[in-house]
Amino acid sequence: MTTTITGFPTLKSREYRAHKANVHTVGWNSDGRRLASGSVDKTARVWAPERTSDPRSSLELRGHTDSVDQLVWDPTHPDHLATASCDKTVRIWDARSAKSIHKIDTSGQNINISWSPDGRSVAVGNKDDMISFIDTRTFKIEQTVQFKVEVNEISWNPTGNLFLLTTGQGSVKVLEYPTMKELHALEAHTANCYCLEFDPRGRYLATGSADALVNLWDLDEYICVRTFGKLDWPIRTISFSFDGEFLASASEDLAIDISLVETGESVHTIDCFAATNTVAWHPNKYLLAYAGDEQEPRPGGNSAMLGNLRIFGFSG
Repeated sequence: MTTTITGFPTLKSREYRAHKANVHTVGWNSDGRRLASGSVDKTARVWAPERTSDPRSSLELRGHTDSVDQLVWDPTHPDHLATASCDKTVRIWDARSAKSIHKIDTSGQNINISWSPDGRSVAVGNKDDMISFIDTRTFKIEQTVQFKVEVNEISWNPTGNLFLLTTGQGSVKVLEYPTMKELHALEAHTANCYCLEFDPRGRYLATGSADALVNLWDLDEYICVRTFGKLDWPIRTISFSFDGEFLASASEDLAIDISLVETGESVHTIDCFAATNTVAWHPNKYLLAYAGDEQEPRPGGNSAMLGNLRIFGFSG
């Protein structure tokens, strides 16, 4: 699937609704055939979104007893998915059967998760700023690291020899893996740094912050080469397109910005109905999944959370 800069305005978003409360996280599997979503309703779902938007075709992953705040697919196995929940567990699922094949008990309410590029480890962070590393051969916690700063998002670099985390101080810590020795502390932003994402070509690291900016960092010298300032509210979530040409960023603005990575030029805006929690580009197509805090008005002036997600990039 290809598009051009001028082609984005002709593309539409498609809605997928099955969750009973707001969706906090979405992610594509490695071959792009499945999309997973995690929700406040304590469930995750697996979709085949290009075939149909009918919720009856999605698979419900039930087992958590609290909100599913983040999820991640195994980069080496297109059918394996990990979910992090506030119920103090991590679950590993087989998407073919919608079964939980492993449950790992952790010490705190889990809010972020990452899978190593070689598939051998899952890192999960909790609200107490402790990161646990799970060995995927034994599904036991092999190491825990307690941090003295607020940890917001975590990720390995594409080669797996570095582990990065964003902090409440606006910095990004670059740690050697598996020793967890600190190598660099990027003074990335002037306010809380919420999210980070690696360019699929291995050139850049993007970071998003409460200062409403997205900064682009050169991975060779760790210098900021470009800043994206198209949104007005704290940046909650960012994602590179599969070819590294475009960067999507979203916040409490009622819009998602898509900009050119090499120039910083904003090329398209996706209008939204609420603050956006999560965005994720497809691994080989110009399809962008996203979800937010949409609500449905109810009689008496009340409202109810909507459990929907959307995918931008469909023609017609």
